[in-house]
Amino acid sequence: MKRLIIAALAAVLASGAFAAEPSWRDYPGVENTSFVEADGRRALQLSVIVPAGVEEVWAAFTTEAGWKTWASPSAFIDFRVGGSLETSYSVGAAKGDPNNIINRIEAYVPGRMLAIRNIQTPKGFPAAEAFGQTVTVLEFAPAGDKQTRVTLTNLGYGQGADFDTAYRHFEWGNAYTLDGLRRRFQDGPKSWAKAKP
Repeated sequence: MKRLIIAALAAVLASGAFAAEPSWRDYPGVENTSFVEADGRRALQLSVIVPAGVEEVWAAFTTEAGWKTWASPSAFIDFRVGGSLETSYSVGAAKGDPNNIINRIEAYVPGRMLAIRNIQTPKGFPAAEAFGQTVTVLEFAPAGDKQTRVTLTNLGYGQGADFDTAYRHFEWGNAYTLDGLRRRFQDGPKSWAKAKP
C-alpha cells in the first residue's frame, strides 16, 4: 500500500499538477530590493542591467516603435503628462479596445524617470481596483559603457486579499517585463509573427 501511495504521488508530481507558481527568481538577471514603508504599505522594487545606452532604453519604453520591439505587439502612446501608454498582447488590437492595458503618465524627466498609474486592465483581471491604487516609477541610470540600470518601483500596496493578489502577480510579472527588456537588447527585437491575434 505504501508503495502505491508513493508511486501515485510521484505520478502526480511528474504530471506537473503541483507546478510551482511563477516567481521573480525565475529571472536571474533581476534584482529584488522590495521594501515596506513606515505606514505598512508595501513597495515592489526590481531592477535589471540592460546592455544598451539610456537613450535607447528610454525610447523602448516611451515610443510606439520602441515598445513593439519587446513588450507587446500593439501599442498606442500619447507621451505627455496626463497622456497614456495603451498596449495589448494581441496582434492587431485596436486603440480603445476594452481589453487593452492603459497606464496614465503621471510625470517624467526625459531619459531619467517615468511615473505611471494603471487606469484599465483587461476584463476579468483579478484585483484590478487594488492595482489601480498603486503607482509605478521607472528610473533609468547609466551603469557603465552602453549599459543602463532600469529600476521599477511599484508603490502603494496596502493590506488585504486584493492587494496580496496584485502584489504576487506583479512581483513576477514586473520581473518578466524587465527580463524581456534586457533580452530585447541582448538578443534583438522580438518577432510577434507567432503571437495570436
